[in-house]
Amino acid sequence: MRVLLLCLVSLPAWSAIDVYQFDNSQQEDRFHRLTEELRCPKCQNQSISASDADIAKDMRARVHRMILEGKSDDEIVGYFVDRYGNFVTYRPPVNRGTLILWLGPLLLFVGGALVIILLLKRASGRADTDEGDDQP
Repeated sequence: MRVLLLCLVSLPAWSAIDVYQFDNSQQEDRFHRLTEELRCPKCQNQSISASDADIAKDMRARVHRMILEGKSDDEIVGYFVDRYGNFVTYRPPVNRGTLILWLGPLLLFVGGALVIILLLKRASGRADTDEGDDQP
């Protein structure tokens, strides 16, 4: 029973590790940088370098192949954006379709700050009227 449990616990360690060969260290550095910059479409908030999803493995293999073919970083990222949309990048371009992504956090912050300010004013107004009722 213990052996079976030990085998099940160590199962993730048996998973295959992708090994890519490069012509030089610059290509390897580009590969690591690009796989950190591209987001896994399935995992949503993981880079393709950190994801174990099949689609991320395919994307890593494609990045490797494109680097060896001599494609530029912009061409590689453009390929994945064309295929999966702007979501695949952690820094989508500012355009009409992504404006809410860029302005959304700011709008939420400003809206939250306004709500807090209004609640504090209302609470201080109640405190002032309560103090005025206590005096003869």
